[in-house]
Amino acid sequence: MRAGDDLRQWATGGRGSFRVRRGRPAGPAAGIFAGRGRRDRPILSPVNDQPIPQEPPFRIRARYTGSTVTVYQAYAPRIGRAAARTGRFPPAWKRDRMTWIKPSFLWMMYRCGWGLKENQETVLAVEITREGFHWALRNSCLSHHVPALHGDERAWRQALRRSPVRVQWDPERDLRLNPLPYRSLQLGLSGEAAARYADEWIVGIEDVTPLAREIHGLVGRRELDHAARLLPVERPYPVDDGLTAHLRQADDRR
Repeated sequence: MRAGDDLRQWATGGRGSFRVRRGRPAGPAAGIFAGRGRRDRPILSPVNDQPIPQEPPFRIRARYTGSTVTVYQAYAPRIGRAAARTGRFPPAWKRDRMTWIKPSFLWMMYRCGWGLKENQETVLAVEITREGFHWALRNSCLSHHVPALHGDERAWRQALRRSPVRVQWDPERDLRLNPLPYRSLQLGLSGEAAARYADEWIVGIEDVTPLAREIHGLVGRRELDHAARLLPVERPYPVDDGLTAHLRQADDRR
């Protein structure tokens, strides 16, 4: 057994969720949290708030298959419920605004307050193609200037204006939503990237608000072992160096 294996928890399926998958039957059996990948284990240790040893400071972790990767967003019910029902974002969704997608479930919970913040009451798990995810990475720019990576600030600002995708590395969170000493990726999509996301990349959308509320309730009752077993399984995401070389950082400064 490798160091840290005893800290990792099996993840199980979320109950009470609903998803429409384009071209496939919908329903609980199709849920992205149901049964699939039981041998996989999440990279976090949310029970005792200790990081897995040797976790690098910057790494993409996600729930993924051979063809898709799952990202999370939270919306007002009028947008989120319609998206989960039809598998597409409704006309009320503003494609001319930057939209942020997060592969980390717990970081999404931190951002939306377990789906309790205003206009973020509906939590969505959006399954997109890996090709689309890679396109976003390839056409992205860090949202802040890193001298060792960009050179002078002017060069970075020019790259930022050209890029339809922005990248931020934010501290990963434990079950209590406390920051961990390593970071997770989030992508801000605008312009062409937002259009591709909405029209081409989405394979399925699931309303996982019931799962978020269930885990939140367990955390509130200090049933952390049970809560950890319900977390979506997120593994280190395999990417070629060429896909993320422009997103590397030499330190932990933002």
